Amino acid sequence: MKAHKNKRNILVIDDDMVFCDTAKDYLTSETMEVFTANTGRDGLAICSQRRVEIVLLDQKLPDAEGVSLCPSILKQNEQTKIIFITAYPSFDNAVKAIKIGAYDYLSKPFELEELEIAIEKALRTLELEMIEQLQSYKDDKESEETTLIRGQGGLAETLKLVDLAALVNAPVLITGETGTGKNIFAKSIHYKSPARGKAFISINCAAFPENLIEVELFGCEKGAFTGAVTARKGIFELAEGGTLFLDEIGAMPLHLQSKLLSVLEDKQIRRVGGESIRPVDARIIAASNADLEDAVKNKTFRSDLYYRLSVIRIHIPPLRDRLHDIPELCDFFIRKTAKDRKATLPDSELSRLMEYEWPGNVRELKNVIERSLIIQKEDVLRPSEFLKVSTSSFSTPPLPVENDIITLEELEKTHIRQAIGKFSGNYTRTAKALGISLSTLKRKFKRYNLAHAGSKTTH
Repeated sequence: MKAHKNKRNILVIDDDMVFCDTAKDYLTSETMEVFTANTGRDGLAICSQRRVEIVLLDQKLPDAEGVSLCPSILKQNEQTKIIFITAYPSFDNAVKAIKIGAYDYLSKPFELEELEIAIEKALRTLELEMIEQLQSYKDDKESEETTLIRGQGGLAETLKLVDLAALVNAPVLITGETGTGKNIFAKSIHYKSPARGKAFISINCAAFPENLIEVELFGCEKGAFTGAVTARKGIFELAEGGTLFLDEIGAMPLHLQSKLLSVLEDKQIRRVGGESIRPVDARIIAASNADLEDAVKNKTFRSDLYYRLSVIRIHIPPLRDRLHDIPELCDFFIRKTAKDRKATLPDSELSRLMEYEWPGNVRELKNVIERSLIIQKEDVLRPSEFLKVSTSSFSTPPLPVENDIITLEELEKTHIRQAIGKFSGNYTRTAKALGISLSTLKRKFKRYNLAHAGSKTTH
């Protein structure tokens, strides 16, 4: 018989001792352990003592009919596959057995190879059910994560767009700084949409080398390149009917941007090294922490792809712009992580947390709360002890003065240093606040020898 990853328990309940011994000798292997019982009572005892995956059940037993035992067997393990075996076959008996939970029905006499095929089919069904249950569990847990963004006052308008995006099948572009939870928003859209029962597949476009991301997206045919020993599907095919989340879309190479645009327009792909066209139907949600509009101006991101992706545009504000959400977020993280532990945050701690700039956004807040729960054993938490100490990189030195007149160059240099400090080293927000482009800000950093401070900023 084919090998299985885990050893399976098979129980034969039959008053024919010769059949029990024959089946045990034939089926026992490194991957299967076979138990036998000659009465219904003994069979039920075995089912109560161990997990039995498959039961070969005789219809006529000395102390009961097989049909009457079926509910009791399934009560011990509802996933057990019961294969009825009878020397008195009839259509009515077969229908009755299936109705009360039997998986299959065999009529004596039969070849052992026929029994083997029935068991293989039952084991395969068990494996598929386990995969489905694991996926369902994963979906449920991911769906629970989306509650994180519900009910937060600072996101009222953003959440309206999430609800809107869930109702339609148009592409969505989510923007926001690192750590704001763009992936959680993408999952929220998916699990609120009609595609909630299908796959949600995520890929970070910046995590793959340029020569591999095309294969990851579109798949490849056998022999397409060295190492392609088998054909494989890309994530567009794997996400069929579901949602494909392309994180850090701004990192996608230009030549692949044109292919992605073609997929969005034509809803079909061609695997690397392949000839045939394959239709695909996956909802696209893209995200970026970079300024894609600036990337379009600098010709590092295609304008046509940008407009195609941003049919629905959702921007997630940084945590420092919605500090009043912090108490609710803290409560959520504590309940999720602390479990049975009675941990609390005093008002003084909440005040300190709400005075912090949170350059790492919600992700940093979650990290601080989790660290506090792990390291601090008292019920009253003090997460503010783990906040990053502000660096002096952006502190403002006294202005140089010559004849009591400050030069325009020194004034601009000081103003830029103050601005980058105010925005916790974020180039994009600093450039917007100053009313200049990102490239201009970087040139001025270089010109004024601010590279030391700039190296500690967050992009």
